[in-house]
Amino acid sequence: MKTNLVHPTLYYLVNQGTPLQTAKRLGRALLGAPRMALAEMVDRRTFNELLFASYAGMSEDRMVLLAEDTFENVMRPSLYPSAKGLIEKSRAAGHDVVLVSGALEVVLEQAARYLGAQEVIGNRLEMKDGIATGKLLKPVVAGPEKARLIREHAKSKGYDLAECFAFSDSYSDVPMLSVVGHPAAVNPDKRLALLAKAYSWPSFDLNHPQ
Repeated sequence: MKTNLVHPTLYYLVNQGTPLQTAKRLGRALLGAPRMALAEMVDRRTFNELLFASYAGMSEDRMVLLAEDTFENVMRPSLYPSAKGLIEKSRAAGHDVVLVSGALEVVLEQAARYLGAQEVIGNRLEMKDGIATGKLLKPVVAGPEKARLIREHAKSKGYDLAECFAFSDSYSDVPMLSVVGHPAAVNPDKRLALLAKAYSWPSFDLNHPQ
C-alpha cells in the first residue's frame, strides 16, 4: 500500500463520537508528532508504541465499528494497482497468504477479507473494561520482531521457511525478508532498493501490471 500506519490512525482520530473528543485526541497526537518522527528514523517499535498511544480512551466497540470504514476509505484506495493480482498469483500457486504488519489486527482483518489472505499478524491494543489504554500488547509487530513472529508462525504451521516468500517496501523489514528463501522488494524505499540490488533480490513496481 502507498499509505502507512499514520493515515489509518488519523482516520480513527477524526471519527470519534464528538468534535471535542476528536479535538483532544488530535491535539495529543500533534504534541507527540516530533517524537514519533524521530522514533521512525531510529526505532520502528518505539514509533509504533508512540503512535498507538493516540488510541487511549477509544472504546473497543468504536474501533471495531470503524475498522471497515478505515479500510474502505484509507487503505483500499492506497493499494498498488497490482497488489491484489500478486496475492491472487500466490494463492493460485497453492500458497497460504499471511499479512504481516504493524497495523492493528482489527483493520488488517478487513484487508485480508478483501485480498483473500488466510491469516494476519498485526498489533493489538490493551483493553481495560472495553476501553483502549493506548498500550500495545506484546509482542509488538515491528522491525526484527516480525522475523521472530514469522519463524514461530512457520513452525506452528509446518512451513519450510526456505520455501516461503516475503514481500516488503521498507528497509525496516530486512530482518523479515532475510528469514525466507524467496525475499522480494516491492516499491522499495531507497535503502531497501540498494540492498535488494546488492543481494540480487527480485524488485518490482506494483504500480504496473505483473
